[in-house]
Amino acid sequence: MPDMNEMLPLEVIKIADGAYRIEDNGVRCLLFVGSTHALLVDTGFGQAGSLKAVVESITDKPVILVTSHADGDHIGNNAEFGLAHMHPAEMAHYCRTMPHIQNTNAGAQIAPLWEGSVIDIGGRALEVILIPGHTPGSIALLDRKNRFIVTGDSIASAVFMFGDFRDFHSYVFSMEKLAAMKDAFDEIYPAHGPFPLPADMVDKALIAAKKYLTGELTPMDPPMEIPAKLYEYDGAGFFAV
Repeated sequence: MPDMNEMLPLEVIKIADGAYRIEDNGVRCLLFVGSTHALLVDTGFGQAGSLKAVVESITDKPVILVTSHADGDHIGNNAEFGLAHMHPAEMAHYCRTMPHIQNTNAGAQIAPLWEGSVIDIGGRALEVILIPGHTPGSIALLDRKNRFIVTGDSIASAVFMFGDFRDFHSYVFSMEKLAAMKDAFDEIYPAHGPFPLPADMVDKALIAAKKYLTGELTPMDPPMEIPAKLYEYDGAGFFAV
């Protein structure tokens, strides 16, 4: 996590018509604007200014907030939007994490978002896919028409897989699930690191995770002070013990 005293302002980068990424000091939120609603995926650290003000500078459509998972750097500004939709498997993590982030999120509420649900914002629809591993209720959002998938923290150049709620076995099954759907998307929209990622990053993450479980990867020192080692294979990696 970056030094809260050195937070940079939120940065908006347009991806395509009706699609934006909002960079927040190493984590990103994603905003999709349809003809009837806007869909916001995650709310960042909550320490770099009002995310709601930034969203309202882009669109006046009613905002549907979806939480990809409940790590603290993804829910910091949830209270600004009132109601957060998430998979029920993530709710325990969310309720446990909220008191520990600096923004207390007083008044933030939750609603269930089930696998297979389709969020239609008018001219754009995103399908909910449950992908546990990074956390029990981690989800992906698939836009079949525009051929991309939003994956939160579950796919990145290095995924955090140490600490509470992480599970490599679930992660492998989730990557197998996404690999079987790979003909539906060309790009991956991750919450950290390079953006976008190619679809074959799913295959790389799957192979790397299997090699981690069989002890084939060599632990290396991570680039930051964390209680974990870095394990890498073919461009995919994990911070794990």
